[in-house]
Amino acid sequence: MDEAYAVAPIRDAEQAAIAAVGEDALMQRAARGLADVIAEHLSRTRGGVAGARIVLLAGPGNNGGDGLFAAARLAGLGATVQVWRSQEQVHAAGWRTLLDAGGMQLGGDAEAGAAAIADADVVVDALLGIGGRPGLRDAAAELARLVGPKPPAWTVAVDVPSGIAVDAPFAVLRGADAVPHLEADTTVTFGGRKLCQVLQPGRAACGRVVVVDIGLPAMPAAVRCWNAADVASIWPVPTADDDKYSRGTVGIDTGSPRYPGAAVLSTLGALYSGAGFIRFDGAEAAKQAVLMRAPSVTYGVGRVSAWVLGCGWDDRKFNRDRLTARLSDGVPCVLDASALRLLTSADIVLPSGCLLTPHAGELARLLNVTREQVQANPIVAARAAADRFVATVLLKGATQIVATPGEAVVQLAVPGPAWTAQAGSGDTLAGVAGSLLAAGLSAAVAGVAAASIQALVASGHPGPYPPDVMATRLPGTIRRLTRPHQQKR
Repeated sequence: MDEAYAVAPIRDAEQAAIAAVGEDALMQRAARGLADVIAEHLSRTRGGVAGARIVLLAGPGNNGGDGLFAAARLAGLGATVQVWRSQEQVHAAGWRTLLDAGGMQLGGDAEAGAAAIADADVVVDALLGIGGRPGLRDAAAELARLVGPKPPAWTVAVDVPSGIAVDAPFAVLRGADAVPHLEADTTVTFGGRKLCQVLQPGRAACGRVVVVDIGLPAMPAAVRCWNAADVASIWPVPTADDDKYSRGTVGIDTGSPRYPGAAVLSTLGALYSGAGFIRFDGAEAAKQAVLMRAPSVTYGVGRVSAWVLGCGWDDRKFNRDRLTARLSDGVPCVLDASALRLLTSADIVLPSGCLLTPHAGELARLLNVTREQVQANPIVAARAAADRFVATVLLKGATQIVATPGEAVVQLAVPGPAWTAQAGSGDTLAGVAGSLLAAGLSAAVAGVAAASIQALVASGHPGPYPPDVMATRLPGTIRRLTRPHQQKR
């Protein structure tokens, strides 16, 4: 499980490391790691560093210094290095070292930089570091306009792509309203991952992220990022002692005459993710459709370990009674879609261990803010909702964030392809999460694992497959993930 960090603790850790070893030693560690990544790429793609054409985009700060010292190492190995300076000021020691190694300065206008980039094998983006604000300015912005966000040559960003702020990677990066910025094929980052490297849309601009250890002390994480191995390690694999009841009974109250498909999709999510027993007590109009797709499901009232609620509810007049009846069981619930709209009522009290699964618009309504405010800082919004409703929140979207009440650190699900952004995916996800809650997993683990397995299925079966088909792919993905943990009966 990877961790990612906000700017403030990174700054504190850097200052502690500088006090221990000195600023120059820290910069040389960063430059060495950066040069090694570039040299490895050149060895793989063109047989070596000698003769490679490298264009370094150097800013005035320490980020530019990292790039200058790295470029000097590569020039010493035979690369031709040209430097475009965004400002007259530049890291003095790094500049002298590069000149001594044979580096050359380009003209300061954007056209000169763009012309050099067009003939380069490698572009090194060392304009702005972790202190940068969203958007490039002045000559750097003009250069980005001329070459585009992604330069034509293989591009490596030093710590972060320039124009993308570490703690605010949510600015629009594409389309007519995009802020001037650069994107990278590879980002070489120092000491640990930054928020912009794990949260969309910043993550897409960073490309592959390589973390270079420069000896920073331990830092408090802002985000923990799940991977496939993490999902495999917690998935509830039945043992020889299990039966259908011990594996968890999922209660599903979803669907309506207008939206019977939501009942089918939520049921398929629970069924194909491994629920031991499913009781469907949702819309009467959906029962026949559910039976046709899931004949093993039982219908009617009975004891359950967890409820899945809200998907496809349409009769608003009776939704409150529908919700309070289910909450009275006192078991953990997954609340989605229409069930979420009722949570702002003072008389709705959730049992402990519930999971809310809003998208940005639904979360905005819960918090009485705009969708744009949620999208501007989804971590803050998800944590606010978790604390307000005393329930775990899975904020769905390009980055799927799980916030737990009272906890500062949020968790990120395994990322998946954008094909999953389609109607019905959330219904299937709710069913998967319900099966995991029923199996005894906490709401936080159930939420991040459900979102992760859906992403892994989509990654393993490139789309566009509709959510009902993707649900049928769940068993194969779960089997491959958990094979080392499976036991024979």
